[in-house]
Amino acid sequence: MIIAAKRVSQVFTHIAYALAYTVTGSAVFSGLAVIAEPIINVLLLPFHEAAWAKRRSMARDDKARYMAVVGEKLSQTFLHAGVAFSVMYVTTGSWAIGGVAAVLEPICNVIILPLHDRLWEQFEHATTPAGRLHGA
Repeated sequence: MIIAAKRVSQVFTHIAYALAYTVTGSAVFSGLAVIAEPIINVLLLPFHEAAWAKRRSMARDDKARYMAVVGEKLSQTFLHAGVAFSVMYVTTGSWAIGGVAAVLEPICNVIILPLHDRLWEQFEHATTPAGRLHGA
């Protein structure tokens, strides 16, 4: 149950909803943005990861593997920004809001989501019975 609540709160902390609602004033369109953007990312990321896994496996040394990981993370950021831009542009019809989403969303995901996850880990730790914490 805690996992489901955590996922729901991730949706509500998602920047796409706030941006879409600010521009459109519509909870329906904002909800569409919140639902569509993660779904598109979930559909695209396995292909992205498979391509980069192949590239990492071809690396000949530690430096090449490190550069492949750096390239993968940059590429993933651009993919995410592109999806955010596209969804927000389609949802709001505004190039400006699409651009704001493309810039803000990856930043928010890098800063806000780890804080969000840390809060949920603390909550889960606080609500877990003591016996389960020690492997009993």
